[in-house]
Amino acid sequence: MSLKLAISFAKTHPATGGIAILLAASGAEQPAGAMEADQAGVYARAAKVAKFKGKALSTLDIVAPHGSELDRLVVLGMGKPEGLVAHDWLKAGGSATAALKGAESVVVYLDAPGIDVSPKAAADFALGMLLRSYKFDTYKTKKKAEDEEEKAEKSVKVTIVTVEASGAKKAFAEAEAIAEGVVLARDLVNEPANVLGPLEFAAKAKELEKLGVEIEILTEKEMKKLGMGALLGVAQGSVRPPRLVVMQWKGGKSKDKPIAFVGKGVVFDTGGISIKPAGGMEDMKGDMGGAAAVTGLMHVLAARKAKVNAIGILGLVENMPDGNAQRPGDIVTSMSGQTIEVINTDAEGRLVLCDALWYCNDRFEPAFMINLATLTGAITVALGNQHAGLFSNDDTLSEKLLTAGQVTNERLWRMPLGKEYDKMIDSKFADMKNTGGRLAGSITAAQFLKRFVKDTPWAHLDIAGTAMGSPNDEINQSWGSGYGVRLLDELVRANYES
Repeated sequence: MSLKLAISFAKTHPATGGIAILLAASGAEQPAGAMEADQAGVYARAAKVAKFKGKALSTLDIVAPHGSELDRLVVLGMGKPEGLVAHDWLKAGGSATAALKGAESVVVYLDAPGIDVSPKAAADFALGMLLRSYKFDTYKTKKKAEDEEEKAEKSVKVTIVTVEASGAKKAFAEAEAIAEGVVLARDLVNEPANVLGPLEFAAKAKELEKLGVEIEILTEKEMKKLGMGALLGVAQGSVRPPRLVVMQWKGGKSKDKPIAFVGKGVVFDTGGISIKPAGGMEDMKGDMGGAAAVTGLMHVLAARKAKVNAIGILGLVENMPDGNAQRPGDIVTSMSGQTIEVINTDAEGRLVLCDALWYCNDRFEPAFMINLATLTGAITVALGNQHAGLFSNDDTLSEKLLTAGQVTNERLWRMPLGKEYDKMIDSKFADMKNTGGRLAGSITAAQFLKRFVKDTPWAHLDIAGTAMGSPNDEINQSWGSGYGVRLLDELVRANYES
């Protein structure tokens, strides 16, 4: 269960009981809120003894400070005050949440000497607190001895004190929407596949109707009529039927072309007949991280009433090695009419996406399309867990994505496309094959998808290394990271809202 934080903003607030969190820039003599929270001057002596100098994200934790009603006085280092960016404030907020154990009420003093605290910075700090508070323990049933203490921790009143309280409150309304979208994406990725199949995922997406998102759910019968042989071929080995979810947020002008986001939603991937090794296969419950990110993004756009027309498409299937599963060597016909020789049934995500991309482009004629997918292990070999791979046919869209990645720290690295790689997926028996072999595996996967987007500006984000199992940090301690939600919200906010 996530720690519930009830966050509010105030210009002043007394430090009486609970925890006070102060911010200190490196080299500063006094931290934020010292006059209110440390009237006895405990900080100076404690900092000297602990050699605390305000280094970024370092903490000084003073228990039952002398001459104070506080239970704890926590000083959080902000480092050099010059050039603090949004992600610095997110990390600071996450570090503050990490210090909340046992608290029922917390006062955070943001206005530190030498640090410029804008309304946006205050909201980012609060967003960092919310993101760090997430915990997925839905299926934990064992009671611990300290259960009562844990219950007390589950709801914490947080007052953030800053002279920019009024502006911060307005900015935080949008930050809360972002937190909700990220949490939704994390929940979807963390859920086990026996609980979250294609039907259940589609039902979760349908809940966005409460926010004003228009939802359509296409069944296998409707997809068959549309000619989605590639997507349906992946699904045919599972007893759980596939679904294509179409989400529309109409927040822009009616004449404005929509922008589109397409997510790979393989709720579990055994590899099919080309079955994966047993070791680590349990992680394949997260092979729908792209669809989770698109769902989370659509939640954010609707919750904050974004002034944009946006389409979200989810291709939801399960890839199983049933007696009816497709075989290596099978040839399927995609919605585009192009034929595909299935060389490896474990290269299934691109088969799902190619039909979803074609459908999106054909029906909505969007200004651009961005697909997200936990597509290849090859991208983790190239980039590890620190960057997602970016492939695109459009330099302008790529630059906007790269910039959004720097702002949110959901970073991207642009990878090459080219005719030489395209030749690697030519087939002797069909228009193309679904894999070009081990070499350049993430690139040939992107080249495959590129054949289904025509001239529409398009970007493919391979998030296999970032959507799940990425290293824990100040704002995420969860296996499912929710990667892509903040990235794409920033892209939309900075470039496409009317």
